[in-house]
Amino acid sequence: MKIFKKDIDWAVSEGILSSEQGESLWNALQKRTSNRPQFNFANVAYYFGAFIVLSGMTWFMTLAWEQFGGKGLLFLACFYTFLFVLAGQTLWFKQNLKIPGGLLFTIAVCMTPLAIFGLLTQVESWPTPYVADDYSTYFIQETSRLILMELGTILAGLITVKFIKFPFLMAPITLASGFLSIHVTAAIIFYYTGQTGWYSQENWVFFWFGLSCLIVAYCVDVKTSRLEEDYSFWLYLFGLISFWFSMTFMGIGYYWNPFIYLLINFVLILLSVLLHRRVFIVFGTLGISYLLYDLSYRTFQGSLLFPLTLMVLGLLVIYAGIQYQRNEEAIERLIVGNLPRTIRDILPRRRS
Repeated sequence: MKIFKKDIDWAVSEGILSSEQGESLWNALQKRTSNRPQFNFANVAYYFGAFIVLSGMTWFMTLAWEQFGGKGLLFLACFYTFLFVLAGQTLWFKQNLKIPGGLLFTIAVCMTPLAIFGLLTQVESWPTPYVADDYSTYFIQETSRLILMELGTILAGLITVKFIKFPFLMAPITLASGFLSIHVTAAIIFYYTGQTGWYSQENWVFFWFGLSCLIVAYCVDVKTSRLEEDYSFWLYLFGLISFWFSMTFMGIGYYWNPFIYLLINFVLILLSVLLHRRVFIVFGTLGISYLLYDLSYRTFQGSLLFPLTLMVLGLLVIYAGIQYQRNEEAIERLIVGNLPRTIRDILPRRRS
């Protein structure tokens, strides 16, 4: 629910609130929501600026590595981390600018893998098992280095989020966890089989990582649903991206039965109601639309019925969206109200 000043003025005009109560309520709401993420120019500028800073720092650090080597990269990463933390602390604690301050702390966390990379390049004798193939030795060294960088990033992010209650810090933690799952899988496969060309199966790694990420997101959501900060959003988002795209690109006509694929996407839509997460309905609707498009293409390929079928499908999706918006509360009461109380008790609370 979005409340504007004209809504408060309407309540005053209807006699629901006095003019003094309306003014007090509006000022209190402004103060309460001033640091919440909103789609306005200021917050878009904050996040877009942070993205530009990260892009520039990555490019700059690449050039620094080429000119100054590992020692220079380590020094610069630590130096800029210190500056970002100092600036973030000033904005967060002294000026009460939570979003720009939190983004600076996030950028500082993103400096961690660069610092670790600079440090590891100074280790002259990297301990690796003896292998006859030079490429295998290189593979072990690089995989071990990447795993340490990702573990360091996750640890730095968890320590930061312990003291700085900024949900966007979950983004680098989740990304690092995704890459960690890939490289740990590569290390395990190499250990048991000696093979390095396993990446043809990476869709399965992303699939199980996404599913695990959704489970972790649910646990975090349940534990933090009483808090104002939403720490599970980025876990849900990255988990769904990894789970849905890997499931879809593995091929609904080869590895997946179309009916099972359709059922999974219907479950995602159902979860959007149970968990109060609209991101689930986005991916669920996208999956159903993709399946219907694929079936229509195979059935009516080269026929004039194909574009007409797409038009009908598009209109049906729009109609379904209209009906859902009109009856969202009734649908939620119907589904949640018929669940056993034991299940209702473990669902996350609706956030304000």
